[in-house]
Amino acid sequence: MKRLTFRARLTLVYGCLFLVAGLVMLGITYFLVADRQVPTFNVGYATAGPNDTGALVNQVSESAWDEALNALLTRGGIALAVVVVAATAFGWLLAGRLLRPLDQITDTAVRIANAPAADRGLHERIGLTGPPDEVKRLADAFDTMVERLDHAFDGQRRFVANASHELRTPLTVNRSLLEVALYRGEPTPELVQLGRTLLEVNTRHEQLLDGLLVLARAERSEGGVADRSYVDLADIVDHVVSVTSFDPLDLRLAADEAAVSGNPPLLERLVQNLVDNALRYNVPDGFVAVSCFTRGGSSRGGSSRDGASRDGFAQHEAVLVVENSGPVIPKYDVPALFEPFHRGSRTAHQAPGAGLGLSIVQAIARAHGGEVRAEARTGGGLVVTVTLPAA
Repeated sequence: MKRLTFRARLTLVYGCLFLVAGLVMLGITYFLVADRQVPTFNVGYATAGPNDTGALVNQVSESAWDEALNALLTRGGIALAVVVVAATAFGWLLAGRLLRPLDQITDTAVRIANAPAADRGLHERIGLTGPPDEVKRLADAFDTMVERLDHAFDGQRRFVANASHELRTPLTVNRSLLEVALYRGEPTPELVQLGRTLLEVNTRHEQLLDGLLVLARAERSEGGVADRSYVDLADIVDHVVSVTSFDPLDLRLAADEAAVSGNPPLLERLVQNLVDNALRYNVPDGFVAVSCFTRGGSSRGGSSRDGASRDGFAQHEAVLVVENSGPVIPKYDVPALFEPFHRGSRTAHQAPGAGLGLSIVQAIARAHGGEVRAEARTGGGLVVTVTLPAA
């Protein structure tokens, strides 16, 4: 059974209290009036007998008194019913006005909870004005909690960025020293092997720090990218494909115009990460398919592949699709691929990389007001689709 809303229950309480108060008042009035003696008449010149004029007058008086009491109950009850209905309607309006601050708190909480990223809506505040009553204290406590969470997330992002910057310098120095030791003179085979191993470890750490920097930058931009310009995804795809070696894999390219308004370096990193993932987690004699195009979409109620929106209000969106062959990925494991440092199946753990590729892709897509989703292919591999608002 569906429960009544708090506003409806509050209105019902108002109406019931008014009804009870009205019934009590009507009952008290009735008993006070009924308790009075009925006036009698004494006609001295009348003779005794069945036609006694005094008795007749008294009978008529009692009958009129009973009718007056009945009229008091009937008309009083009708008046009470009308007033209760009016009071209930007024109580509904009054309850809505009293609950308006709670609606404001709820709306703010819902906007924060429905933000695409956990910390994307933490900049919002209720800012409730009014006397320092219970609702005002609740709103202030909520604002304080959200502000502390906002500072915590912001401090976390700054720490990652600063730590990555600070750690990049010693890694660069380590690389330089290892290269000097390897290529100066005639090192022994053991030293060469050790140096190459250390260089690979150093390169992996550099990639990790670079990924953390890009991820922190993208997450800081999730409220909106400031440095926007007109960018065609087809140009970015052509550039990334031209500087990437796909041998011995089969490349399937279909780059149509897909104009967006965004940050070119971030969008290039998005495409590069998807292509690198498609190459890294693949199988011998496999394929990589990269395509981009513009299609109709909907900002309300979703969109369909043929460009028609569900509510008739359509807008264009740019779509980037990267598909590859590869090891079979369980469907339940696909959502976790967007978590940092998660690389899916056991065979994928042996592949190079820091496990930040799709996390960075998701952060960049959200920073541009878009979204990214992945689907596991039946024969193995992954299909990653990025949708961005078209320029």
